[in-house]
Amino acid sequence: MRIWRLQELGFPGESLKLVEEEPPTPGPGQVLIDIEAVGLAFPDVLQCRGMYQVKTGPGHTPGGECCGTVAALGEGVTNVEVGQRVAFLGNGGLAEQVVHSANGVFVVPDGVSPEVAAAIPINYCTTLYALQDRAKLQAGETVLITGAAGGTGTACIQLAKAMGARTIAVAGGKTKVELLEEIGADVVIDHQETPDWVDLVREASGGGVDVAYDPVGGDTFHQVRRCMGWDSRLLVIGFVAGIPEVKTNHALLKSYSIVGVHWGASLAKYPDSVGEQMRTLLDMAAAGTIAPPLYPPYPFDQAATALQDIADRKVHGKVVTVL
Repeated sequence: MRIWRLQELGFPGESLKLVEEEPPTPGPGQVLIDIEAVGLAFPDVLQCRGMYQVKTGPGHTPGGECCGTVAALGEGVTNVEVGQRVAFLGNGGLAEQVVHSANGVFVVPDGVSPEVAAAIPINYCTTLYALQDRAKLQAGETVLITGAAGGTGTACIQLAKAMGARTIAVAGGKTKVELLEEIGADVVIDHQETPDWVDLVREASGGGVDVAYDPVGGDTFHQVRRCMGWDSRLLVIGFVAGIPEVKTNHALLKSYSIVGVHWGASLAKYPDSVGEQMRTLLDMAAAGTIAPPLYPPYPFDQAATALQDIADRKVHGKVVTVL
């Protein structure tokens, strides 16, 4: 079978190679899955470069969000059947076949495509955890989303709207602005046209937002904190533009909270939560409540290019590779 392997730490376009290996065999409690689609994200790029919280090295295979069909069952597996389509989380997805724990796969409802199922796990589970568990978002509140045309940003718009909130989305360029309008953001701001967009957010939110969802970091974080309303929650999602230094006096003066969101670490504390989240989100996808906006899917043999395009910020929406 074909599988992508990291030859050395570096940018994925140069360091990943597609190689041939023997297919895996499921052991007790495991299933063999024929991969159909793999969701890719910025953490995959960081892992290729050795810059993610979980360290990697040569031999690493990216791809933590997968969907495929169960091809064989290991001893003792009773919760899924051969031929069922399942979604699952875990590194090593960029391969034609993968072995995974049967307890960690989730049956995909009829009507949900492999591409959509593979687009859900990280972005939507992270965002559901952020809005529901960390921000305690309430209907009628206003949410500011930066990097809004990316995978987590678009997930935030859809889930916030589903929870009854109003959304203010910030992104750069005509294509991204049109995408955000298409998926239903209430207010869309083009930061390329208005680099200092704080006043626009304040005006649109009546003086300040209730929740901010910031996967960008860097200088953007400092614009976000100036948009916070009284007793609001600023969610720290990631640092695409770098890790900012936080001015805590500003949080004191406006009485807002800076809230860390580490969904992956939360799973160790609450291992049953991922199952609850995935079942909720897959049902929402089947009902049409959420619909991940997909960048045109990349063929499997172009997965390294897909990851490099993520690194170079050439894409929008969710990037998926298909077999």
